[in-house]
Amino acid sequence: MKQIGLLKHLSLTATAVAMMAFGAAAQAADTIKVGVLHSLSGTMAISETTLKDTVLMMIDEQNKKGGLLGKKLEPVVVDPASNWPLFAEKARELLAKDKVDVTFGCWTSVSRKSVLPVFEELNGLLFYPVQYEGEESSKNVFYTGAAPNQQAIPAVDYLMNDVKVKRWVLAGTDYVYPRTTNKILEAYLKSKGVKAEDIMINYTPFGHSDWQSIVSDIKKFGSAGKKTAVVSTINGDANVPFYKELGNQKISAEDIPVVAFSVGEEELAGLDTKPLVGHLAAWNYFMSIDKPVNKSAIGSWHQFIKNNKRTFNDPMEATVIGFNLWVKAVEKAKTTDVAKVSDAIIGLETPNLTGGTAKMLPNHHLTKPVFIGEIREDGQLDVVWQTKGEVAGDAWSDFLPGSKDIEADWVTLKCGNYNTKTKKCSGQNF
Repeated sequence: MKQIGLLKHLSLTATAVAMMAFGAAAQAADTIKVGVLHSLSGTMAISETTLKDTVLMMIDEQNKKGGLLGKKLEPVVVDPASNWPLFAEKARELLAKDKVDVTFGCWTSVSRKSVLPVFEELNGLLFYPVQYEGEESSKNVFYTGAAPNQQAIPAVDYLMNDVKVKRWVLAGTDYVYPRTTNKILEAYLKSKGVKAEDIMINYTPFGHSDWQSIVSDIKKFGSAGKKTAVVSTINGDANVPFYKELGNQKISAEDIPVVAFSVGEEELAGLDTKPLVGHLAAWNYFMSIDKPVNKSAIGSWHQFIKNNKRTFNDPMEATVIGFNLWVKAVEKAKTTDVAKVSDAIIGLETPNLTGGTAKMLPNHHLTKPVFIGEIREDGQLDVVWQTKGEVAGDAWSDFLPGSKDIEADWVTLKCGNYNTKTKKCSGQNF
């Protein structure tokens, strides 16, 4: 009898455990998990922490609307700590362990390149919200930041045509985005008749702090009697001592203007802006743009973050656009299945925050306006130039020999790097 009682007890215990496990699984299935893969510490935290907060704001707003497909959205936040191999580890954790349905994340291209094989291996979905060097189109990534033809090329055109710049300093952090962007810009400048001796290229490590000799070299390069400008792809907290040294050496925007691709309102909020006044930044969004949709978004941000002094910037807008397009695609597909959502999102449109429309293209890039802004003393930027409408993002540069014949099209060609001359897809996704 004791044995029968024990067996009955064990059976009931096993049933209880099974029911608890089923309940936990059912509870997990009742939420849609959203991965947030941004550095909250290390050299890139200055830029990325606010993007984590932006995703949390969008999740909060969507849940207040009733969620998605009748389920609440659940954020899963990790900190890859500005450590590129750790990005890949955290991406694998999000996909394999946490089973997220979508991920919003990365800033630097080296972090994106680090996670890319993981997303393709485990068939995850990544929305990448920052300007980058192009030369990539993965079936598992949607690029909601600018390609070079939506930021770098228009910025150089502005400096060349409106500011009459003749000498060029291409200064960047030493990793794939600045190196590839500068390779494109160097080829573009030479195609416009700029001589090699009128182009200076310099790279520095992440977190670089001693700018005295480099800024001195820039000053000397700009003293040759030709109008000189700096095109900056310096990333992260290295920007703080760079701009400080420009001020120390009395280099004003009138002398040698700097146009930055990775300095916006968030970065400027931590700087003494007096020596920066008049310098430039090229983005697809500025907080100062006077549109009702922008004011509404900024108001929602301030309400969520409970701080009316917090800034709103371009990668935040790109995050908002990406999130809204993902929501629309999930509603259209009636599932969070990666393949079905990826098919559904192509051609979808959503308002951007500058009064226009963002449309997802077959190459997984967006249509975006381009703005050149002049830095004000209060850390905001006044628009001094803009495109007439939206520019379609080009995944592969027309100015690099190995890229000009490559096309990305995940609808008709089902390929991220189709060679229009050989009529072949390389078989890779990027």
